[in-house]
Amino acid sequence: MNRTTAVAYKSPLHEMTQSTPTCLWNDSASIQELTYSIEHGATGATCNPVIVLAVLKKEMSQWKERIHALINERPTATEDEIAWQLVREVSIRGAALLRPIFDAQRGRNGRLSIQTDPRLFRDTQAIVEQAVEFSRLAPNMIVKIPVTRAGIPAIEEATYRGVSINATVSFSLPQCVAVAEAVERGLKRREREGREVASMGPVCTIMVGRLDDWLKVLVEKENIAIDPGYLEWAGVAVFKKTYQLFRERGYRLRLLSAAFRNHMHWSEMIGGEVVISPPYSWQVRFNASDIEVRNRIDDPVDPKMVDELTRKFKDFRRANTEGGLAIEEFDSFGPTRRTLRQFVAACHDLDGLVREFLIPNPDTN
Repeated sequence: MNRTTAVAYKSPLHEMTQSTPTCLWNDSASIQELTYSIEHGATGATCNPVIVLAVLKKEMSQWKERIHALINERPTATEDEIAWQLVREVSIRGAALLRPIFDAQRGRNGRLSIQTDPRLFRDTQAIVEQAVEFSRLAPNMIVKIPVTRAGIPAIEEATYRGVSINATVSFSLPQCVAVAEAVERGLKRREREGREVASMGPVCTIMVGRLDDWLKVLVEKENIAIDPGYLEWAGVAVFKKTYQLFRERGYRLRLLSAAFRNHMHWSEMIGGEVVISPPYSWQVRFNASDIEVRNRIDDPVDPKMVDELTRKFKDFRRANTEGGLAIEEFDSFGPTRRTLRQFVAACHDLDGLVREFLIPNPDTN
């Protein structure tokens, strides 16, 4: 649908959600930001320690009393236990806002995506146990599991147990294929036992901008000369190739575009049966733009760019080739290590915020 016949739409993102199969999820569980996003067509949201830390800093007036109450209610709890209870409660609030959408769309959308503790990335059993627990916090929870060596069997087992998963810490076609196959195994195990699968809504994230970021790191580390504009298309190229493969094979999960660094991480995905999950600030930027809302998912990335990226970056070849990464190599892949380090650091930062309530600094209080 062109913009001249879509005058009733409020914004480009709203137009996208109404005129194409592409869905919008909000990369935040802030009630203010999520409310804005829903008004512009969003049908899902995300929560993790990074997001909770940002929510608490932004909305501390709404949470200060609750943090003190948790400390009093749980006199033996560590700062980490209180921090993760806050992750649960921020997620539950966001899920409640999305519940009407979840009910109306029978589980395909309307979900709040909550992240398992990234420090568990090597422990399959611990990931599964936490995923099951988190999935029970609200009927419309979807649980993030990292695409690591231990995460792949956890994705299968959690799916088998009825958990809708969102595969995260994922940047490559090989990781997405491993996720899709694990989800299929879990779904088929449920089906063989006569268990329900129709209302499950698994997705697999590609953190497109983080692949771009890694190639930019390699430019400096390895003294690679390349048109800098090409680096903005690496994640898009991987996403489009993966999407085509998923369609050919009929995998029963959607791809999700995350880690936004430029508008192509939105605009180039339009028209696909996929999810885009930009932060609030990017949504405001997109909605203020004059970017045409049209189907681009099937438009190929310039072959010259892809050839150049393939020739100059081994890690792009690995990310853009089926079999380019073995499951045993997922944990050591550069973007995986960088992202896990950030996610783990956010857990410690969130602990630090709680610590200021639990053990106030006597020098400043």
